[in-house]
Amino acid sequence: MSTFNDRERAEEARFALTEEQLFKVMNRRNKLLGLWAAGVMGMGEDDAEAYAKTVVLSDLEEAGDEDVFRKVRGDLDKADTGTSDAEIREQMAVLLPEARSQVVDE
Repeated sequence: MSTFNDRERAEEARFALTEEQLFKVMNRRNKLLGLWAAGVMGMGEDDAEAYAKTVVLSDLEEAGDEDVFRKVRGDLDKADTGTSDAEIREQMAVLLPEARSQVVDE
């Protein structure tokens, strides 16, 4: 019975690690997206960092990416950048593997 319990604990630990790593990857992707959007809006470095944090925090509103997308979409619209939905979603997709490699390399 102890072998089964050991395997169960190991599987739970592996699941927790995977979930934690996914959380870090998504946070990193959202920060990178925020920095990209800040650049499109012409923000300086300090303002860009602060804005990127607001994008990361926006992901806590609901499950999935739509809360982040709506945040960035709304801010880019307010800044009248002319950025399309497709460009934002493309950046989200492009930045995901970059974020994953950054988190794994830490």
